[in-house]
Amino acid sequence: MASRRQAVAAASDALAQEHKGDAKPVRRPKAAAGQQPAARPRPALIDLSNRMSGRAALAVPNRPKAVAVAAADNCRKAIKKQKENNRVKPEAVVISSDSENEKKNPGKRVASWRAPLLTAILTKCSRESDGVISSTKKVLATYNIDKADAHNELAVVDYVEDIYRFYKSTEGSSRPLCTYMSSQTDINERMRAILIDWLIEVHHRLMLMPETLYLTVYIIDQYLSMENVLRKELQLVGVSAMLISCKYEEIWAPLVKELLVLSDNAFSREQVLSTEKSILNKLQWNLTVPTVYVFLLRYAKAAMGDKELENMAFFYAELALVDYSMLVYSPSVTAAAAVYTARCTLNMSPRWSDILEHHTGLGESQLMQCARRLASLHSTAAGSSKQKVVYNKYANPKFGAVSLYSPAKRLAI
Repeated sequence: MASRRQAVAAASDALAQEHKGDAKPVRRPKAAAGQQPAARPRPALIDLSNRMSGRAALAVPNRPKAVAVAAADNCRKAIKKQKENNRVKPEAVVISSDSENEKKNPGKRVASWRAPLLTAILTKCSRESDGVISSTKKVLATYNIDKADAHNELAVVDYVEDIYRFYKSTEGSSRPLCTYMSSQTDINERMRAILIDWLIEVHHRLMLMPETLYLTVYIIDQYLSMENVLRKELQLVGVSAMLISCKYEEIWAPLVKELLVLSDNAFSREQVLSTEKSILNKLQWNLTVPTVYVFLLRYAKAAMGDKELENMAFFYAELALVDYSMLVYSPSVTAAAAVYTARCTLNMSPRWSDILEHHTGLGESQLMQCARRLASLHSTAAGSSKQKVVYNKYANPKFGAVSLYSPAKRLAI
């Protein structure tokens, strides 16, 4: 602190010499007798102007100008150096090239700066655990049918393969018994076919969603697998099952009185609601199941066909709903066989592609038995069958009149 004051004083002296030049020291005049000298006010801090005037009045020896200027420069340098020392110096970050890292750590890959997304990690782990990852990216690109929906959030393309793999693994546990008619005492296969045929007509008249129809048939078959039903109550079970499906799938479910009118008021509203409760309790409210429709959407997309192929596949799928013997096949096999039979009926080539085999997990030979049964149902519906609702529905130009095509000859039994 003393050195700093000395430097300031030296600078002040230098400035005073510049203004005064080589002035001689002048003595202050003495005050008169009895008179005290006037007091000059001085501030608490150093006043350069006062110091300069005071030093000019006192006898100060002449100092060389260069010495004072040098002292001031040294003071400024000392202050500047102290500030630089107090400043925090940032640590230098050395970025080494990939080649240098490879030299230091041979055999190790340099990590990328972009962290992988959690979704990609989970999907990759799931695929690796199931052993379905293809060996090359070229194969994945070939079998990718969801590329067009990459920006469609509702298509959930990151999870769709895992979802359908889960459906296939759980469809067996949720399937109704394919032999439940043997335990029924008052109903048979023909009565079931009449009921399903009528429900398809009601579904079409009310313009309901396709999911509603397939879930309705599932609920009926599952309930009949667990409970004996009388003949007079079979239609009541069908109406209650459709009401449950509408509440589950539709945005606006039809009213109970609408279903009663379509059933010619064969039962009361209280009976419908009571049967609805009984069915839900028997099924333990488990309505989220993979139906034929769920698989058919995916397989029709993998077929990469036009609207005609799609209508034909849905025609065969609804024929399978009416026939009791089709319960022996799982929903995924029935959906794949519907696509295969549709391609055979329309004389498409190839009848079964590698992409379809990849997404269905089924070869052409595994579908042949089910496909022949579907072709036989087509022939029967076009001929002497009394259940013609599905056939007449798809004879409409709205559905491309696909039922009017001749059944596939190569699948004829």
